[in-house]
Amino acid sequence: MGAHYEVIGVSGDGDALAEVRENEGIKTHVVEMTRTITPLKDLKATYQLYKFFKREKPFIVHTHTPKAGTVGMLAAKLAGVPHRLHTIAGLPLLEVEGTKRKILDAVERFTYTCATHVLPNSFVIKDIVIANKYTKPSKLTVIGNGSSNGIDIKHYDSAHISEVQQKALRHELGISDSDIVFIFIGRVVKDKGINELVQAFNRLSSRNPNSKLLLVGRKEDHLDPLLPESESIIKNNNCILAVGVQKDIRPYVAISHVLTFPSYREGFPNVVLQCSSMNLPCIVSNINGCNEIIEHDVNGLIIPKKDEKALEHAMQYMIDNPEKRQDMVLHSRSRIIERFQQEFVWNELLEFYKSLKL
Repeated sequence: MGAHYEVIGVSGDGDALAEVRENEGIKTHVVEMTRTITPLKDLKATYQLYKFFKREKPFIVHTHTPKAGTVGMLAAKLAGVPHRLHTIAGLPLLEVEGTKRKILDAVERFTYTCATHVLPNSFVIKDIVIANKYTKPSKLTVIGNGSSNGIDIKHYDSAHISEVQQKALRHELGISDSDIVFIFIGRVVKDKGINELVQAFNRLSSRNPNSKLLLVGRKEDHLDPLLPESESIIKNNNCILAVGVQKDIRPYVAISHVLTFPSYREGFPNVVLQCSSMNLPCIVSNINGCNEIIEHDVNGLIIPKKDEKALEHAMQYMIDNPEKRQDMVLHSRSRIIERFQQEFVWNELLEFYKSLKL
């Protein structure tokens, strides 16, 4: 985008923003935004964004994440920004009920009212938005085949991780060459299906002692804690290896055989794209995004969400049927190259930007 527009990145402060500024060579601006409902802090963020937009006079403001969307779209509308784009990369409210759901529904409608264009990052999310009457269909556009940013197939290529690196990591983690390794990558929280995953794997590993489960990602106990029983299993089952956040997930993917991703809700999950690009078949929930990347029994298995038994059976199937698993491997990377290459998504988004009038 830098070849066509002056780009400024706005977010809360931290190492990630500094990395974007350095890696992408763009200007950045700090506005602190919370992930929870915090009315006073949200008003402050809206006012700071409003002042920033009035000063910069942007042609386009493009927001990602629910909170950035709400405060960003409101501030951009008040500041008279002509083109206000919001990408929907998942709807957390789908897992909420009662009064809180009604509040979040209202906030969602308000965000889309302030936007001039709403970009669901999957076709199923588009259908959900229309079904819930959050906005009129004419405001909605899915870029390309879905995904917010596509996948860098050159980076996510198992060829970059040498056998020496893989052997060293296996040795470090206590994984033998004969082990079947399942991997989860993401936030280690309830909404990602971790309770079901560790319960299912706990039973699976008792029957298959040569199986391992890698949990790659951070816990968020203050936002979405796991059940105490799940915490106990993770602590006491020696076949479960919780390695925390990893800046480079590729070595961990390279030593794994199957991605297990039983999430309750997603937008268009990058981790499924990344692991598929590295030739991993995936077990995923039957939810939007996941079921648009994975075709059942072709490049992975699709199971009902929150179904612990179905997850266990799918993992056992992957152990018992190595030939079928290998056949899925052959269909994994090729589908990503065909449909979700980063350059394709970028070009589709650029064409959309170019269609916006002065």
